[in-house]
Amino acid sequence: MSQTQSLWRLLVASILVSTLSACGAFDTVGGWFSSDDEDPREPVELEKIVEKVKFRKIWSTSIGDGQGEGLYKLTPVLAKDRIYAASSDGVVLAVDSASGKEIWEVELEVDLSAGVGRFEGSLFVGTSEGYVTRLSAEDGSEVWSTRLQGEVLSAPQGDGKVVVAQTYDGRLQGLDFSSGEKLWVHDSNVPVLTVRGTSTPILSNGIVYAGFANGRVLAFNASTGAILWEARVAISQGRSEIERIVDVDGTMVLVGNELYAASYQGRLVGIDISNGRKIWQKDASSYSGVSQGFGNIYISDESGALTAYLRNGQGIRWEQGALGFRNLSRPTPVNSYVAVADFEGYVHLVSQVDGEFVGRTKTDGDGVRADMIGDGNILYVYGNGGKLFAYEISNKE
Repeated sequence: MSQTQSLWRLLVASILVSTLSACGAFDTVGGWFSSDDEDPREPVELEKIVEKVKFRKIWSTSIGDGQGEGLYKLTPVLAKDRIYAASSDGVVLAVDSASGKEIWEVELEVDLSAGVGRFEGSLFVGTSEGYVTRLSAEDGSEVWSTRLQGEVLSAPQGDGKVVVAQTYDGRLQGLDFSSGEKLWVHDSNVPVLTVRGTSTPILSNGIVYAGFANGRVLAFNASTGAILWEARVAISQGRSEIERIVDVDGTMVLVGNELYAASYQGRLVGIDISNGRKIWQKDASSYSGVSQGFGNIYISDESGALTAYLRNGQGIRWEQGALGFRNLSRPTPVNSYVAVADFEGYVHLVSQVDGEFVGRTKTDGDGVRADMIGDGNILYVYGNGGKLFAYEISNKE
């Protein structure tokens, strides 16, 4: 990558992130510098709702400096009775998921930018300097650490044979699970301008599914890195480089034989993983990713709309548009509801059936970027400021 490209990418990352923090979305340069007094992308003010569901905070704990100043999206992982989480200043923590009691904590002498990935007794984190580190899930001790090229911005994934990690410079790399030795690398075409971040690879049955900044999703043989198929989620359009950004950055979801992914300024697509054929597609624009439940595929649009698409591709079941430009997180199903967090740290609950608001609570005032975790009627929320919360969701009496 040339110095000019690097400078352009750094510039657009800063501009896009600043815009997201301020208003939750972006389109064109003209939209940013409008001479109108009223900003059409100003986050909407929250209106009162009829709360039918209550949040009961079970516990909370602090984890270092949380997401830090790098605008990372370090996401916890739940495994049986433990939650593993990491902070940008190198703290990795295991807590009891029922009580919040600390089981162990380690302080790595590195700045973390990605995590936490997990496979059985191993955890995986990535650093801003391009290292991928495997830790023991039992006590947090380091097993190995391998230097890659490029900043790691999504949680590495493993399957007992291979660990895969994606870097901001467009590379997907495979490492030997036992030793951390580099096995293979795929180098994708990176546009001049991109949104800061990468999609988290999915590793399943010896196949890696990864989304890239060029608007494509690829499937790879996890052992060799050979490409099995390629699907185009979005096509760059427009006259300016900004208008042509089509990153697949958000979390993808695998449901049976179907993979769902969304791009910024592109589409939401369902893909048959046996051959890479698109089952259906809808115009959409998202940087947070998708989830599924109740026969729906959920997406938080960059404009702040929360939408439930029928998984069979037959259209929209419902749309909730009252959270405009509030920089929404990835939707998270919990019990019979969908939770979504915003830039002020509010967590909103809507019905999976019709999208009606049923509850709301304030968590971390610094906002919430990381994917939340739903487990039965328990919702785990990791705020940008470093607080990890566990809430019980129940009907109001």
